[in-house]
Amino acid sequence: MTNDPLLIIAVLACLAVLVILLMGINSFRRGGDYARQNSNKFMRWRLIAQFLAVLLILAFVFIRRQTGG
Repeated sequence: MTNDPLLIIAVLACLAVLVILLMGINSFRRGGDYARQNSNKFMRWRLIAQFLAVLLILAFVFIRRQTGG
């Protein structure tokens, strides 16, 4: 199960969401012009990455249930 490529991709997508979230939090921490220019961009990126991560997790669960693994 640990060598399942779809699981690895889903975990990497979750890590990407975490990185983008931390970048957004850092943007808020810095404040000023940087926050004004980047906060919404990071939020959009996080939402897209999170949507893709959820889709990958659902695909993994669906495929695993079909194959009985």
